Amino acid sequence: MNSVFSRFEPRIWLMTVIGFFISTGFSISMPFLSLYFYLQRGVPMTVVGAIILAAGICSAIAQMFGGVLADWLGRRPLLIAGTGVSALLYAAMAFLVANSAPVIAIVVIYTLMRSVLTMMRPAITAVVVDVTPKERLTETFGLMRVGQNVGWAAGPAAGGYVAGFLSYAWVFGFAAAISGVTFLVILLLFKESFTGIREKANVRTMLCAGNDRRFFVFTFFSLLVFLVMGQMSSTLSVFTVDRAGFSTVQYGLLLTLNGAIVVFAQYPVTRLTGNIAKPAQLSAGAALYGLGYLAMGWVVGDFPLAMAAMVVITLGEMIFSPTTMAVVGELSPQDWRGHYMGFYGLSETLGMSLGPMLGGFLLDQFPTNPIAIWATISSLAFVAAIGLQRWATRYPGLPPL
Repeated sequence: MNSVFSRFEPRIWLMTVIGFFISTGFSISMPFLSLYFYLQRGVPMTVVGAIILAAGICSAIAQMFGGVLADWLGRRPLLIAGTGVSALLYAAMAFLVANSAPVIAIVVIYTLMRSVLTMMRPAITAVVVDVTPKERLTETFGLMRVGQNVGWAAGPAAGGYVAGFLSYAWVFGFAAAISGVTFLVILLLFKESFTGIREKANVRTMLCAGNDRRFFVFTFFSLLVFLVMGQMSSTLSVFTVDRAGFSTVQYGLLLTLNGAIVVFAQYPVTRLTGNIAKPAQLSAGAALYGLGYLAMGWVVGDFPLAMAAMVVITLGEMIFSPTTMAVVGELSPQDWRGHYMGFYGLSETLGMSLGPMLGGFLLDQFPTNPIAIWATISSLAFVAAIGLQRWATRYPGLPPL
């Protein structure tokens, strides 16, 4: 056990704890917002998807700008400001939901909150690359995901019970308290990791990473996978509760299963797959995502099958997610890590936002045909699996992966 702790720089462990707090705050509240809009406020799922998309576009821009700020101001100031503001916004959301405020007011705060949370992501991932040898990036990002998914394991289960026995407002109150703790941890314990040349932030540099063609193509195929990932916190919640006949507690348990598997298996899986070429890992992870979500087409009334499908999805996640971040770390120059992380985050944020809109549209179009819904969604992951393998062949001059 001591060898595991000493294997990583102290700031990696601190970032793992911070990732736990951030994911707990998010997962205890945000996956249930779609249910709140749809079931309690009567908002159609297509409109819910459009709300998530609009918020995603704003947060994608904020994430790219956050990457630029991380290379200009440093990682620490951005993380301190982000966690402090997010605590206030979660509290505002709790107040608005508790008082049944107009939907537009809730949407505005939700958009601001997502934007602030995503602004911090490039700084967090850049810290990992700053202090980790390149040959161990996949392993380190695997460890980071364990911390994040401890939050994902605890958050949805707690959020499901809170929403079921208290109210939706309370889940945002808990999230505000968690963000406040995160703010104090960063303020008191985190030391700056960026030692490169700092350049003043401006709009022109936000998109500069896209000029790297090999990086741009990689980001595009990753976007397809993120479109599929985006179903978990919106489409899947409404489908399982409203169409498949499961309770909100059971939906929370599906997310908890996902998080628990990652907690216990992510690091061993990452170590076991360490000798496999990263393009093969990326393709396998994308294909498993496709298979898992395709299986959701047959889970109506069958919760054990839904859990089995979630296991397959989670295996794909454990292979795909840390590997992609390691590739981004390999491809990003030292002084531009925040820029590259921010630009890559654009694909993640847009995918996680466009995905729910696509899923909401499919839910409305196929109210009695779940196979049509999930076959359409899973096809994107299969296309990405093929595309990522071809990407590796097209750019043989990549650094060792």
